[in-house]
Amino acid sequence: MRNLTLKQFKTVQAIISHGKIVSAAKVLGLSPPAVTIQLRQVEEEFQLALFDRTSDGMRPTAAGLAFVETAQAIEERLRLLEDKMDAIKGVRIGSLRLGVVSTAKYFAPRLMAGFMKEHPDIDMRLAIGNRAETIDSLKNHDIDIALMGRPAREVPVRASVFGDHPLVIIAPPDHKLASVREISKERIAEEHFLIREPGSGTRISLEIFLSDVPGRIDDLGVEMDSNETIKQAVMAGLGIAFISAHTIAAETEAGRLVILDVVGMPIRRQWFSVMRSDHAISPAMATFHDFLMRKGAMYLPLFGKLYPHEGTNIGGRAS
Repeated sequence: MRNLTLKQFKTVQAIISHGKIVSAAKVLGLSPPAVTIQLRQVEEEFQLALFDRTSDGMRPTAAGLAFVETAQAIEERLRLLEDKMDAIKGVRIGSLRLGVVSTAKYFAPRLMAGFMKEHPDIDMRLAIGNRAETIDSLKNHDIDIALMGRPAREVPVRASVFGDHPLVIIAPPDHKLASVREISKERIAEEHFLIREPGSGTRISLEIFLSDVPGRIDDLGVEMDSNETIKQAVMAGLGIAFISAHTIAAETEAGRLVILDVVGMPIRRQWFSVMRSDHAISPAMATFHDFLMRKGAMYLPLFGKLYPHEGTNIGGRAS
């Protein structure tokens, strides 16, 4: 393996990304025969095929997937080295790739703006996706830190709480339960729910909440692919929804949505800053993590009536 080169690692990554030798060659600025030769050299080094050659293109074998995982880790370490060298030269502190689940997009831009105001020399990029996409980005070393409601279990991570994440049930203002106090779980379970896709954090929390209502989670409701779609559907009168309170600040303030007074609500979850435990922590990552621990909760929308027995400020203290 001492004979492997960075060029060969990049070649295999390009083939996996683009699926064909010709496409990979175009991206790499090489001829297809040159790419084929580099791939053959790697396969000869391991005495294993990294790809199955099919009519649909190049499909990575188990060996190919293992190889590219190492290639991604090497690329990550090289980027960290570049950041450290830049810091030594005084050029800039480094770069940070932040990934957030879709629910966090309602506060992530303001949080980023606050951080970048304090640290203008850090080059920061934002990627937004659902929970599965964000976890995949962590797996593939495509992001440095993720903000999510539940730490990933599919990849080794270190997670830190930076604020409260209250979950509530919403309805249109003219809903029959809008003015009802202390709605029971059994009563709310009779309503028609609009829900996120399987595996989403809010859906899992709703399943747990309704799990002791016989038969209710067998037919949970109508699936929709985004919080925005769900909010519009609730406002249109298509049903009620269980959703992050941080996604509905504008709509509740404008009177287009109401939070139902359901016994046991809001469900109090937390926001986590998550990074791979096998990921070397760069200066930029350490700086952003410190900012989150000190000020992250300040950028979460406030809902003064959600925790009436605990005062009005529920912005979230790390706990």
